[in-house]
Amino acid sequence: MANDTRARILDATAELYRRQGMAATGLKQIAAAAGAPFGSIYHHFPGGKEQISEEVIHAEGVRYGLFVGQQLADVTDIPAEIPDVFNSAARLLEETDYAEACSIETIALEVASTNERLRSATETVFSSWIDGLTQWFGQTGLPDDVCRSLALSCLTSLEGAFVLCRSLRSTEPMIAAGLAVQARTRAALSEHS
Repeated sequence: MANDTRARILDATAELYRRQGMAATGLKQIAAAAGAPFGSIYHHFPGGKEQISEEVIHAEGVRYGLFVGQQLADVTDIPAEIPDVFNSAARLLEETDYAEACSIETIALEVASTNERLRSATETVFSSWIDGLTQWFGQTGLPDDVCRSLALSCLTSLEGAFVLCRSLRSTEPMIAAGLAVQARTRAALSEHS
């Protein structure tokens, strides 16, 4: 039961952060969304909001990484299917009425200059995603440094597109980002063939 409450608190926090960001989310709101007594917050997370946030960052990093990783594993022709990956993200934004995007990005924007512990946690997550994308692009046979550069471009494009899509309430930036990453990948393949 205690682990269930702890898990509900983390799940509720992650959802609230995806929808409204960390700064706009209070501990009372987290407790209410988790269906947990307020006192259980400090019982399970004596470090308060900072501890909850750090654990959410790591858990969401794994969850989102697995979600995207499953999609990438199904790709058989990387250059041809890159837009499909971005189109999938666009559909998710539409399905949630642009309310949910990447919680890691949202938190990173809020804490990068104000909280070293949480900034470091987001760095860990982003680094693991970059490493995963670098390996994914490695299937093309391109040199490691080119694959890392493509991974950075892909992640930067995806995260930036999330921000623009939510602000513009349009999937156009996500579609354009996918096509840009596809073009860069094809150019790299052409240059190294």
